[in-house]
Amino acid sequence: MTTRQARIWVGIDAGKGHHWAVAVNADGETLFSTKVINDEAQILTLIEAARGKADGMRWAVDISGRASALLLALLIAHGQQVVYVPGRTVNRMTGAYRGEGKTDAKDALVIADQARMRRDFTSIGTPPELVSTLQMLTGYRRDLIADRVRLSNRLRDLLVGVCRALERAFDYSAAKGPAVMLTECQTPAALRRIGVRRLTTWLERRKVRGAGDIAAKAVEAARSQTTALPGEKRAARLICDLAHQLLALDERIKDNDREIRETFHRDDRAEIIESMPGMGPILGAEFVAIVGDLSGYRDAGRLVAHAGLAPVPRDSGRRPGNYHRPKRYNRRLRWLFYMSAQSAMMRPGPSRDYYLKKRAEGLIHTQALLALARRRVDVLWAMLRDKRLFTPAPPATQAA
Repeated sequence: MTTRQARIWVGIDAGKGHHWAVAVNADGETLFSTKVINDEAQILTLIEAARGKADGMRWAVDISGRASALLLALLIAHGQQVVYVPGRTVNRMTGAYRGEGKTDAKDALVIADQARMRRDFTSIGTPPELVSTLQMLTGYRRDLIADRVRLSNRLRDLLVGVCRALERAFDYSAAKGPAVMLTECQTPAALRRIGVRRLTTWLERRKVRGAGDIAAKAVEAARSQTTALPGEKRAARLICDLAHQLLALDERIKDNDREIRETFHRDDRAEIIESMPGMGPILGAEFVAIVGDLSGYRDAGRLVAHAGLAPVPRDSGRRPGNYHRPKRYNRRLRWLFYMSAQSAMMRPGPSRDYYLKKRAEGLIHTQALLALARRRVDVLWAMLRDKRLFTPAPPATQAA
């Protein structure tokens, strides 16, 4: 008869199609190791099997994204405690266990054993519906932006093979008008035929801003090249198709941004976050999607560390005070604080004053921006903690 354990730790190497679960007891002995299909019935069977082994359980996973969404939802719904063991930790600790091979079962064992020995892993909870929605919307926006960059680069590459002057005349990644023009005229010959006046009229009917300037620049570029390059006709059709795709993608991005703004403004903290210079609805939504309700951050220092804005000491022997850039941090969180700092320092105010102070101290532009971003994390944390809007002067100074 199997002895019932007081407490066990279950490590799960999560995957899209299936998971691998390993349970260990307080002595690190393996109680079971099994493959679990990513299916509700099989996950519930796993939970019941673990309950049959012990009175208390602690679960650990190495993925907290969409692949493990069903697993986490079922565990939390059944009152189970779940912690997140970073994949980097699993990879580094694998070498401390017997055998050189890498299998799902071994990774699950490492996860379970690390959860048994350490108590500093972050607990995982079910994110609120609003946070989950923002995570999907902001992730989808990143995909759309990446698609737009790819289309824009492909469009410019084809234009170089048709008319270098036309490719050089416009920033197709930023302006809508030139893309609209390319749906009608793609070659120097076509642009010379239509002329400035007719092209201006055609663009104005499609409500393009600055139609006259666009038409003049395009025709001027076309007149600089009278030679038709090889493959021009086929390239022109491809350019037309890419221009249509680019315009359609812009509409999808616009719709997605509108949904992000509407969802973000339903959060109680939206007004506080947006009151901080440089934090608009898109960056604010990214912030909420990453940090959730801030329950996973004990203080502002934890948030700074997660954003990778706190230097990490690397002392050795007689070389104290040696700091370097951290390797484990959320790249997206660092990016949004960097972008918000860059936007804020361009306008008069405390952010610009602090940036100029750091430049005067000898820091280069990037270093000064990172220093400003670090300071802004503390400010945003205090605003959310005290539930107050941003003010140029600290509250204590105002009261005095």
